[in-house]
Amino acid sequence: MKILFITLVDFRSIDDKNLYADLMREFAKKGHDVFIVSPFESRFKIEKEMIIEKTAGSEKQSTILKVKIGNIQKTNIIEKGISTILVEYQILAAVKKHFKDIRFDLVLYSTPPITIVKPISFIRKRDKAKTFLMLKDIFPQNAIDLGMLTTTGLKGILSKMFRNKEKKLYQISDYIGCMSQANVDFLLKHNPQIAENKVSICPNGIEVLESMPDEDRKKELRKKYGLSTDKTVFVYGGNLGKPQGIPFIIECLKQEANNEEAEFLIVGSGTEFEKLNAYIKENSPANVRLLSALPKEDYEQLVSACDVGLIFLDYRFTIPNFPSRLLSYMQSRIPVLAATDKATDIGKIIEQGNFGLSCSSDDVKQFSHCIERFVKSDNLKKLGENGYQYLLENYTVSNVYASIVEVL
Repeated sequence: MKILFITLVDFRSIDDKNLYADLMREFAKKGHDVFIVSPFESRFKIEKEMIIEKTAGSEKQSTILKVKIGNIQKTNIIEKGISTILVEYQILAAVKKHFKDIRFDLVLYSTPPITIVKPISFIRKRDKAKTFLMLKDIFPQNAIDLGMLTTTGLKGILSKMFRNKEKKLYQISDYIGCMSQANVDFLLKHNPQIAENKVSICPNGIEVLESMPDEDRKKELRKKYGLSTDKTVFVYGGNLGKPQGIPFIIECLKQEANNEEAEFLIVGSGTEFEKLNAYIKENSPANVRLLSALPKEDYEQLVSACDVGLIFLDYRFTIPNFPSRLLSYMQSRIPVLAATDKATDIGKIIEQGNFGLSCSSDDVKQFSHCIERFVKSDNLKKLGENGYQYLLENYTVSNVYASIVEVL
């Protein structure tokens, strides 16, 4: 098949290490022709519009089309808004120009964003291609849950506009792959117009790295990053924004400030980073370390030197999120503590798979109880190994590939 993948992820090479690059390599290894449309913001310099390369294990060439768009990040709200609106028109123009003689069999795309309907509709109609949405978040409801959008007033108008775009995206999608059963249930309940037989489970998945640091290397990494070698180290890595419920994280750190057996490492960036940083600067908790985002390889190595991975989701969410950072913890063979809302089933999966614990993200005492259970446990390695085996059985890139092709 000829596969067209449309994304807002900044692809520079099919050999990048992320969820989508891993999946595109899997398609290439299975003998498919892979074409990727990926934008770059005008503030960056890109030397080539078209990148053609091969991936290891495949004789097929992969093509990445870089599309110049306006600035969306690190800019003012007006430019961001205009740039976001224009993206689908710019992608459509680039596809028409560069892929006019190519006929695609399958169009893959993910949310976010929901604003790429036009190029998908064009290829679907022109090529009679199948369309497959990998549903990674449910917008605008997630923004409404956090108060970033409302159902009334000016923000209510925006909510309705985005909701109409969301419905249109579902309409033009022949298949919709959800990350978990909770996502499937939510989608069908709130969108009765969607036929049940077009919705399936398409989880997050990675190309699993088999080589991990040995115990001596783990001790070196702890010393390098100023971590204790005799405490249970809990690590959070990823976005630090409103979805993570930073006020709850701060309350948890306050509760654990005098815990001499636990240490907390937080690695990431985002709109709420400074709020967390301000708390740490003002209170200087001895058992907390905050680091800015690290290169992916360095981050993966550091996670493997820790004892327990943390997941935080704001308690106000009514949509079932399923953060991909879970996979890094599982790959590193460390158990997981998930503090989440009641809508997601990620905590349920963690506990049923016997590789961690879960609690509500509006209950600090419950969180502290889980911390204590991990600190006193002599079974962390076994829990971590359970998580690794669960990853191999459910969340590899091969699983994701199979979940897509088997429904086509």
